[in-house]
Amino acid sequence: MKFKEILSAGVPLPEEILRREMAESGVPVELLRREMQKLMEVMLEEAEKQYGKRQKTLAGFTGDNGSKMASHDAVMLSEFSHMATVVALSLAESNAAMGRVVACPTGGACGVVPGVMYALKKLKGAQYDELLNSFIVAGGIGWCIEKNATIAGAEGGCQAEMGTAAAMASALLTYYFTESGEKAANAAAIALKSMLGLVCDPVGGYVEVPCVKRNGIAVNIAISAAEMALAGIESVIPFDEVVEAMHRVGKSLPESLRETGLGGLAATPTARKIVKDLKLRQHSAEKQ
Repeated sequence: MKFKEILSAGVPLPEEILRREMAESGVPVELLRREMQKLMEVMLEEAEKQYGKRQKTLAGFTGDNGSKMASHDAVMLSEFSHMATVVALSLAESNAAMGRVVACPTGGACGVVPGVMYALKKLKGAQYDELLNSFIVAGGIGWCIEKNATIAGAEGGCQAEMGTAAAMASALLTYYFTESGEKAANAAAIALKSMLGLVCDPVGGYVEVPCVKRNGIAVNIAISAAEMALAGIESVIPFDEVVEAMHRVGKSLPESLRETGLGGLAATPTARKIVKDLKLRQHSAEKQ
């Protein structure tokens, strides 16, 4: 299934996305809409609950980034971008602390879509139904990427996780302000192609470093891509072709750069020392 096929249906985009999902899953449209509504509510609830909160993560590599960002008076970011960044960092750290998150599209990239949704609700007065429709469009973007490529870091690198999250978030923002499927697709394409080649290199195999900070960066890529689409900027390469390119790039990545914790940042001297020290602490704790 290609996104351009969904766009060509001639009916409201959220309705067509749900209709196609029903055709595949057999779940009635109204039930699918309620499921999406529940996911959105969990995202917004957790964004509110975890906003700027310090976390005790499994490995202890992170946990105070959301707090630091929340207490920082932004010098360059807009109020919208700052709030979205705080949420993205906070929920990524909550995930690393085994908190409640929505995998959107994955746990490691769970902060990006909630970041833009929360900022829309808090700062733009987003109405519930319009926000839900935009979230459904974001889901359609993620669905197309999953069907035609992958959303798994183990298969396609972090471009498949964080890139998909940024594409979904940018489409959500753009559809909210325009209700244009074409502009939403352009935003998603701009965001995804801006993250092509991003490797998955978690230090020690934990979804903490560099994953948490990448959520904070990806949410701003999504915002920038959406702003470009709102300005009328189009992606020269159509969204579906960007997805295909991402899939090919992912297949060409060596195993060491696909979530194994063997390459990239995970192979640096500092990362190796951090992991070694963690193992020593764990061994000492087990002996006590």
